[in-house]
Amino acid sequence: MRLKSPRIAPLADADMNADHREALAAQFGRGNVYNIFRTLARAPDAYRAFMRWGGYILSDKNSLAPREREIVILRTGYNWKSGYEWAQHVRIGKQCGLTDVEIQAIKEGPLSPDWSPIDSAMIRATDELTSDGFITDRTWAELAPLTEKQRMDLVMTVGQYTQVSMMLNSFGIQLDDDLTLDPDLAK
Repeated sequence: MRLKSPRIAPLADADMNADHREALAAQFGRGNVYNIFRTLARAPDAYRAFMRWGGYILSDKNSLAPREREIVILRTGYNWKSGYEWAQHVRIGKQCGLTDVEIQAIKEGPLSPDWSPIDSAMIRATDELTSDGFITDRTWAELAPLTEKQRMDLVMTVGQYTQVSMMLNSFGIQLDDDLTLDPDLAK
């Protein structure tokens, strides 16, 4: 975690106006609302637009299989040193079939011996996007087993979670009570 306290505090239930409640209810009803969403809801119109795009990335309309999508999201969050993103998506990644060994290998990067060639290529592409904003010709060729749409969705997924990581880090969004900070991401 980059900050020990929020720069923008998440909305407490008592601080929510009708617009905040409407924006959050569309997604969560009366269920638990994570700190990220309580914070983003301070800008209700932006929150709604963010949720539509993020909904695509996390839906079955994203042509990456859930396991592969989570590898890309986790590597993006790890590269941007987003403790919140990492903690939240470790849980989601496990639900999508990632093992503890694979989650550790995400930290190690594309050269980990635990990866198949396509998994390694997706991690390398994520590294290139999060360092230079560009996938090299070599890595693009290694992504050939993916369809054109899958390659597009990979880039869009990295872009979405780069934005998410930047918001989490810069706004100082703190972990929810049910999350644990990975010691490798403690700053």
